Amino acid sequence: MKFGSVLVTGGAGFVGSQLVKRLLPLADHITIIDDLSTGNRQAIPDSDKITFYQDSVTNEGLLQAVLPEVEWVFHLSCRNLVLSAENLEADFHTNLYGGFLLLNLVKKYCHGLRRMIYTSTASVYGNAPVIPTPESFYQITMPYSASKFSVEHYCQVFIHMYQLPVTILRLSNLYGPGQLTSNPYCGVVSKFFEAIEQGRPMTIYGDGRQSRDFTFIQDALDAILLAARHPHTVGKVYNVGTGKETSILELAAAIAKVTGKQEYPYEFQEKRTVDRVVRRALDARSLQQDIEWTAKVALEDGLRRTYQWLTGTEHERDEEMTDKSE
Repeated sequence: MKFGSVLVTGGAGFVGSQLVKRLLPLADHITIIDDLSTGNRQAIPDSDKITFYQDSVTNEGLLQAVLPEVEWVFHLSCRNLVLSAENLEADFHTNLYGGFLLLNLVKKYCHGLRRMIYTSTASVYGNAPVIPTPESFYQITMPYSASKFSVEHYCQVFIHMYQLPVTILRLSNLYGPGQLTSNPYCGVVSKFFEAIEQGRPMTIYGDGRQSRDFTFIQDALDAILLAARHPHTVGKVYNVGTGKETSILELAAAIAKVTGKQEYPYEFQEKRTVDRVVRRALDARSLQQDIEWTAKVALEDGLRRTYQWLTGTEHERDEEMTDKSE
């Protein structure tokens, strides 16, 4: 199945730029809106099929101009966890108001809308008592999770009041090729690789026993594209994760092994404001049952592919461009 005219907000970020690369051979045209606060213009492919706007998703005039021709909307732009904690007002304006504004204008101007995908976050689960965590639980303790979860609620409003075809995906700790360490807010996987590359100890906040559900980027993109074109996913909320916990200490050891530097040193630092979650793993059985998606890339394999990309192995760079969902 081909995509016609597509809008990707946050299309210069890690996930957005990798999604654009997967969409490029499938779409007639891709419009990208990204203010480059954390995105990278160079991550966007050079193509006549892409129109890029360095602007905010809260620019109502821009949205009014581009939305009438759009058939598919992938809403990825947001202030991330660290930035949100530093500035609650900016988090509210970009994440919550931006999400509401986009939904409202999609309703008004996207008369040929096929599907809207809203990428939410596993951060809505906080310190969940059930691991792996199902979609039915939530624990909101940070501004980032508050704004992202609020937009989920507005999605449900537009689904039920206006029959807007929206699907919500809660992503968990994505990593992989394309995640640039030049972004100061990139994930721990990239930061660990960067530390080894620069000969510095890997920095672990807290005791390192906290766990996360690390999900390979191409697995997540498979979920996004499959959910976007499956009729049974409209109006639903899905977890996108592996269901497996990996502690930060285990991650550090795995990255050291992949780089061939076993027993590589790490150092501990005090927890930051955002370091509140002790355990995380997502129950993704709903997505598996509805569209037969499951995470296929094991952590060690994903780390190996990430390292090969970071060190310039061309085969891996080509492989990440391959569209596995055609």
